[in-house]
Amino acid sequence: MSTATGTRRDVLGTSALRPDGWQKVAGSFDFSSDLFADGMLWGATLRSPHPYARIRSIDTSAALAVPGVAAVVTADDVPGKPTYGLIHQDQPVFARDVVRYMGEPVAAVAADHPETCRRALAAITVEYEVLQPVVDAATALDAPAIHPDGNVLRHQRIVHGDPDATGDVVVEGDYEIGMQDQAFLGLEAALALPDAGSVTLHIATQWLHEDRTQIAACLGLPEDRVRLVLGGVGGAFGAREDISLQVHTCLLALVTGRPVKMQYGREESFFGHVHRHPARIWMRHHATRDGRIVKVEARFVMDGGAYASTSPAVLINAVTHAQGPYRCDNAVVEGWAARTNNPPCGAMRGFGVVQACFAHESQIDRLAAACGIDPVEIRLRNAMRTGDLMITGQVMDSVAPVERCIRETAALPMPQDADDDPLSRPGGSGLTADRRHVVRGVGWGVSIKNLMYSEGFDDHASARCTLQAGRVSLKFATAEVGQGFVTLARQIAATLLGSDDVVLEPMDTDIGSAGSTSASRQTWMSGGAVDGACRMVRERLFERVASAHGLDPLRLAIDGTDVVDTMGDLRVPVAEASAGEAISHTFEHHHRPTEELDEKGQGRCHVAFAFVAHRAVVDVDPELGIVKVVQIATAQDIGRALNPLSVIGQIEGGIAQGLGLAVMEEIIVEDGKVRNPSFTDYLLPTALDAPEVLATLIEEPEPMAPLGAKGVGEPPCVSSTPAIVAAIRDATGRALSRVPVRPQDICL
Repeated sequence: MSTATGTRRDVLGTSALRPDGWQKVAGSFDFSSDLFADGMLWGATLRSPHPYARIRSIDTSAALAVPGVAAVVTADDVPGKPTYGLIHQDQPVFARDVVRYMGEPVAAVAADHPETCRRALAAITVEYEVLQPVVDAATALDAPAIHPDGNVLRHQRIVHGDPDATGDVVVEGDYEIGMQDQAFLGLEAALALPDAGSVTLHIATQWLHEDRTQIAACLGLPEDRVRLVLGGVGGAFGAREDISLQVHTCLLALVTGRPVKMQYGREESFFGHVHRHPARIWMRHHATRDGRIVKVEARFVMDGGAYASTSPAVLINAVTHAQGPYRCDNAVVEGWAARTNNPPCGAMRGFGVVQACFAHESQIDRLAAACGIDPVEIRLRNAMRTGDLMITGQVMDSVAPVERCIRETAALPMPQDADDDPLSRPGGSGLTADRRHVVRGVGWGVSIKNLMYSEGFDDHASARCTLQAGRVSLKFATAEVGQGFVTLARQIAATLLGSDDVVLEPMDTDIGSAGSTSASRQTWMSGGAVDGACRMVRERLFERVASAHGLDPLRLAIDGTDVVDTMGDLRVPVAEASAGEAISHTFEHHHRPTEELDEKGQGRCHVAFAFVAHRAVVDVDPELGIVKVVQIATAQDIGRALNPLSVIGQIEGGIAQGLGLAVMEEIIVEDGKVRNPSFTDYLLPTALDAPEVLATLIEEPEPMAPLGAKGVGEPPCVSSTPAIVAAIRDATGRALSRVPVRPQDICL
């Protein structure tokens, strides 16, 4: 769509650029770590060096005597609820009697300088009685309880169809997924500003209102005395859903009566937020001789670490996706999320489905080999379609172009043969791989991912639109964590209201909740809220124009930047039509209701689904055990491309995280102790590891979605991991039942 002068407009369907993009590239964007206030104190946290210990005593007197120290707080100083949590409020603000993981907060200090904070923390004396940690999730299920709520965070069984059904061909395997970190680049940081018993917190988070609820409860304050403002967020990927430094910062500010800033370094960040759940999965598939799935059986054991976080929901996602994007009439699936003395685990991009997908896609390849069928063909024969039943008994009423995803991925061109450039070989600049030893492999992964929250959660998002003299002002509490909603919201308003002058008000708790920026939900939910608010404003604008010109408002429409009469010659610029009193409306968007699973794991527990296929091409040096991912081809079910450039960005970023889990990223935890809390030892993909990405966007608008679009952020990292591992198997012949794949797994 263009204006009369032909100027391109950033409406829906165009690749509009991010309004904060230039600032971030130029280094002028204010992240939470850049926050500052006059008279500001610095805060810091004392953390347990033990994964499991009884606290005998805490002596803070020496810390209080350090010059420049304004306050030291412990569990005794928490004025309200002593615990918090997203689903179960089981995690202490500060450990009182027991520490349950290495890095658990024990005390916090406020002082005039970070170095003063460091000296104060060193002066605190804590006497511990070290206990034997429970570090194996399977063992924890029957071990003595390490928490009053027990060691089983959740157990879920799914029985569907005939549990005794069998097939002509049976394959089974045991699979293991390591602990992955979200590894966002912008570290945790917050600034709390006290004001006569109230507090305003500037914070990088994924869910402003949920944070406020938990903070207010811990501070013993009504929610209207706790205000949150979104600070600049440098990535999230699930790790900012949980409370980290929020309560500590606010408590120190209220105790001292001065602004307090807290920020983590990289090592503390590894202890300050949750991680992806490590998991062990046993899976068995029964099939006919021609490869059609008859039954799936599975057992999941997921390590939730010391506190619940979102483990119950992650487990449900895992077990309900055990069938993958394939028809399956019969299933017996069981899963446990266990409490251990390992670091807490919670939300991370893919949210349980990553673990399930690695198992079911590995199984599909085993089944293809057992049946003598091509890995692509066996996936096509079993591909789920709209109208099929899930193993939960839920009807697949989302648009389900699984077959199309597979076929269009297969149609993308393969990469050229490896050239003589040694930098393009496995090992890259290390110049370690000999071309004669390099073997190329190809592998596949296909996945299904639920969208939004599940199991009866009343999910909603609010937004307000105000139009006056051609300027549109949008207000919402949607956390912008890099997904690009700040761009999309402007595009929605520009499309519906014919204005290119769209401003975004600060994102804070002065409006109703937008829910969390997670679960691939914000385009659907906050997009639906902005869409609804803009439509209501447009209706009132049409009523105003119709009244002024004696027309039926149903005859009016937006054409470019004008209000037009579709049955006549009237054309009025939006700026002129909206002059005078502002038109404003607040809209709250809800998705259709879901329900909890029953005792057999049956029920319509998910809102909607998206699908994707990945084909990976890798080069491997089997003697050295090193891998280079050469290309990832993908066709993704997106519903509708509201901003194609943004969609491609999400796809490429998700694939990079899937690559990391496949071949390099893992938090090493030994006896409950994290051994590699740094980017020196926790390996991340860089630009040199990034493969060529070929992407096809499958646009079949989703009728249930307010804009026809499905969330695109999570699917890219779900099946890219098993595709890469399958390609390594193809190149080496190794079974490779664990991710990340380590050099010794290839070289054995």
